[in-house]
Amino acid sequence: MRFGRPQLVGTFGAVSATHWLPSAAAMAVLERGGNAFDAAAAAGFVLQVVEPHFNGLGGDVPIVAYTAETDRVQVVCGQGPMPQAATIEHFTSLGLRQIPGSGLLPAVVPGAFGTWMRLLAEHGTLPLADVLEHAIGYAENGFPLLAGTADTIELLAPLFATEWKESGRTYLPHGRPPKAGQRFRNPALANTYKRLLREATTASGHREAQLAAAEKAFYQGFVAEAIDAFVPGHELLDSTGRRHRGLLTGQDLADWRATVESSVRLQYGEYTVHKPGAWSQSPVFLQQLALLDGFDLAGMGLDSAEYLHTVTECAKLAFADREAWYGDPEHSDVPLDILLSAPYSEARRALIEEKAAETLRPGSPGDRTPVIPELLSDEAPADGDYWMGQIHNGLPTIVKATAARNDTCTVVVADRLGNMVAAVPSGGWLKSSPVIPGLGFSLGTRGQTMTLQEGHPNSLAPGRRPRTTLSPSLVLKEGKPVLAFGTPGGDRQDQWTLEFFLAVADFGLDLQSATETLAFHTDHFSASFTPHESRPKVLTVERNCAPEVVEELVRRGHEVELVDEYSLGKVCAVGIDHDKDVLMAAASPRGRQTYAMCR
Repeated sequence: MRFGRPQLVGTFGAVSATHWLPSAAAMAVLERGGNAFDAAAAAGFVLQVVEPHFNGLGGDVPIVAYTAETDRVQVVCGQGPMPQAATIEHFTSLGLRQIPGSGLLPAVVPGAFGTWMRLLAEHGTLPLADVLEHAIGYAENGFPLLAGTADTIELLAPLFATEWKESGRTYLPHGRPPKAGQRFRNPALANTYKRLLREATTASGHREAQLAAAEKAFYQGFVAEAIDAFVPGHELLDSTGRRHRGLLTGQDLADWRATVESSVRLQYGEYTVHKPGAWSQSPVFLQQLALLDGFDLAGMGLDSAEYLHTVTECAKLAFADREAWYGDPEHSDVPLDILLSAPYSEARRALIEEKAAETLRPGSPGDRTPVIPELLSDEAPADGDYWMGQIHNGLPTIVKATAARNDTCTVVVADRLGNMVAAVPSGGWLKSSPVIPGLGFSLGTRGQTMTLQEGHPNSLAPGRRPRTTLSPSLVLKEGKPVLAFGTPGGDRQDQWTLEFFLAVADFGLDLQSATETLAFHTDHFSASFTPHESRPKVLTVERNCAPEVVEELVRRGHEVELVDEYSLGKVCAVGIDHDKDVLMAAASPRGRQTYAMCR
């Protein structure tokens, strides 16, 4: 299989997303006179409709944005916290050793809607009606159903028909699973969008007031009321094989608002890379760069055995620190300054040897003792149906016998004004939790990423943000925005996007060529999603890797697992070439779904 798509170049706007319809919606919003933030929000809402197996209105989204008017990079945190009733004692009293991967118990405050409203209020220009128009249209009038969505619905149809009955009413039209490619509608979700818009426009004729009214309708109005009536008041089946009530209440929603934060950044050569904070896994991208900064990657050669080995071993060290030290900085003292410092990185770099590391080796920043939480598994019911084993795994989609998982969504936009934004929406997927009656969407279950062990930065606690895997990136060069990118992929996001970035920064590839380079990753550390499995020493590589490279990696001690060519990740990227005064867009060919547009 060989690709070679052109890098798209234009002067008006650049868009890339994990589905062609959100890309088209974003470009339409730019054509209407909106800016990059309006366009990204429009695409984000369309993603909730057309990729319900990856994200939803009840999910979450971190956003990294550069605003030309202020010449600043900011992060909008759309990771909702745990409910106030969520305590370690509550979960252990239920006989649980880990937070379930699906159902009502792991549900968090849905952060996506408030985050898009905050982005629009801070930086957008268009009325809310223009931003929601495309999502409403697809939810109400239908869209062609993706094969991945259809497969997931078909597998979960028995669960939806017998246990999660509102999910059945939403996803089983006429009582049957829909077919891939057929037009699919979600009228309840369309009505939710329309009611949010109606309450916004009724409240005021001013754009900012309408955004505030829509946010209030969601977090203090009819959406919060529906969640409050359903989640604590019903016992429903979850991945434990038992029925539990949820903990999320309307008051939890009313108490939350998306925050605007400073980014975490690192200088790498001539580039300054900006990421969300340690409430996400995002800083592992920067830690990997800090480690790799001491190697001559260009001298090794792209996709050589030395290159794959070095990048992989740096990833192992960075993710070991994620496991020991990352968590919500508002509730824990995360030593991020030390973790990203040159002396710490130099000491950690010295651990990398010719042979593959066999154990997880977190560091000791400030001479602290690292703690890796013991992630104990609750076994799936032995006599359960096949779908029970699927919901026991907290990943968004059905788990097949392959390492080539591409969960979650991405949208990146750059406009003619110099604005740039990267967002990675996820959560609230149709497998995560039952659909809320009357609303047409599920809640996000990011709580499953937390530990029930006391004293860890990512320990479960009321109001604490669970550590998310979602990780958008934005890059400046000489103080100007040049690149925004992201990918689906859970724990692997900051490996696949790192490989893309290195192809651009160290090897000089254009954006599209960089999305088509060899992809690889390690699962040396515990997965964020239940049942939190790890595969030490395994190095997963696409099959188009040169045989002599595979042979050398095996000699170095890696257990090489080959997967299909062009199957890992779906990198979306946009860029600005300030010397040529043009915009650029690129989309990975993997999955034959990601789509870039530029004019």
